[in-house]
Amino acid sequence: MRLNLHHLHLFHAIAQDGTLTGAAARLNISQSAVSTQLRALEASLGHDLFERRGRGLILTEAGRIALDHADTIFRTASDLTAILGEAGRARSRVRVGALATLSRNFQMQFLKPLLNTPDLEVSVQSGVQDDLLRGLEDLSLDVVLTNLAPARDAQTPWLIHAIDEQPVSLIAAPARIAARITGRGDDLGALLRDMPLILPSPQTAIRAGFDALAARLGVTPIIAAEADDMAMLRLLVREDAGLGVIPPIVARDELASGRLVEVKRLEGITESFFAVTRARRFPNPHLAELLKVARAT
Repeated sequence: MRLNLHHLHLFHAIAQDGTLTGAAARLNISQSAVSTQLRALEASLGHDLFERRGRGLILTEAGRIALDHADTIFRTASDLTAILGEAGRARSRVRVGALATLSRNFQMQFLKPLLNTPDLEVSVQSGVQDDLLRGLEDLSLDVVLTNLAPARDAQTPWLIHAIDEQPVSLIAAPARIAARITGRGDDLGALLRDMPLILPSPQTAIRAGFDALAARLGVTPIIAAEADDMAMLRLLVREDAGLGVIPPIVARDELASGRLVEVKRLEGITESFFAVTRARRFPNPHLAELLKVARAT
């Protein structure tokens, strides 16, 4: 038996919409044509794929099996198109998605092995995690960089590579050290109790770790500012709005130049970085080496 892929595509559209009318509108064909071609597919497979519930259509058990296979077929076709569409370019492109709030220094550290590589184009797209993962799913991205490990289940089989773990410290402008911290020494509780703090937003893993630390020390922190963007946190610390609770890598250049100083390492609090990919039949050959270098750094 030869499977009619046009009929399978039509079935896929009906399953997504739940109605013949909606699928017909999406495909720009008549409802009667949709109905006729669906019946032809069901006849060729020997099973009903939908049962009617009110005005909608519900997948039967055979329909669910068919939909799973249709998803696999169309993803494989998209993968093949994406790879072979670059024929003649020797896969000379790596498409990276990065969480918009992620440290730019970390992103550059990850991308550094690709820079100055002859005949290689690197594209970087920033955005929110859900959008980036959709790009990974539809093959418009090769890898997503994030500090938020996505949920993984049978429907979203992400490959999650833990590539780095950075310490978190109290970072400050030198003027604040000289004028306000003198005399407190290494008394972490006093620093957190008396100094205004610049914190990551409550939804972040760093903030969760910091809140737990403050609770253990019996400290109610004075919050001067909070943000989910690492670049903004770094700028706030540079403007001496308070002590920043951030990974030193975020302020690497300022720490090296002396514009900022590391006051104290917050033991037990770290930020994890992940590279998220998906299983592909035709993987980007640059990606495996990139992940290997990142894990070894």
